[in-house]
Amino acid sequence: MFFDTTDLASDEIFLKLEKTAEANPNKRLAPAYYFKICLLDGTEIGFCDFRVGHTEKLYFGGNIGYTVYEQYRGRHYAGKACKLLFKLARKHGMNYLYVTCDPQNFASRKTCEYAGGKLESIINLPTDNDMYINDGERHKCIYYFDLTQLT
Repeated sequence: MFFDTTDLASDEIFLKLEKTAEANPNKRLAPAYYFKICLLDGTEIGFCDFRVGHTEKLYFGGNIGYTVYEQYRGRHYAGKACKLLFKLARKHGMNYLYVTCDPQNFASRKTCEYAGGKLESIINLPTDNDMYINDGERHKCIYYFDLTQLT
C-alpha cells in the first residue's frame, strides 16, 4: 500500500512524487517511492527515493537514496529531503531506517549526520551483493536513524 505524499514539504522544498514501484520478491526489491526534489517555485534541484521495510538488501543499500544537482549543493537539501521522507517512513510504521554511502563520499556522510543519522559501522559488502557484483563497490558506511528520536 502506498500513502499520500502531498504533505512532504517544508518552508524551502517539496518532494514531487514521480512514481511508485511494487515489491518484487524475485529480485528482492522492496516497495519504493521515487521523487523529484523541488524548490517551492517548482525548480527541480535533485531526486530521491524511499524504499519501504527492513531486509538484508535494504541494510546494505539503505532505505533512502538521494542526489542533488551540483549547482544546488551545499545547502543541506538532501538532508532536508531525508527529513521529509522520515514522515513517510513513519506512515509505514517504521521506527528506524538505514542510509548507506561509500566511505569516500564525504558529502553524503555529512548529509547523513545533518539528518540525524549515527554511523553504525563501515562494512565490507558481501561478494554476492548486487552493488559488489554490478558496481564494483566493496565498502559501505551504514547510518542508523532512530525515527522515534528524530523530527
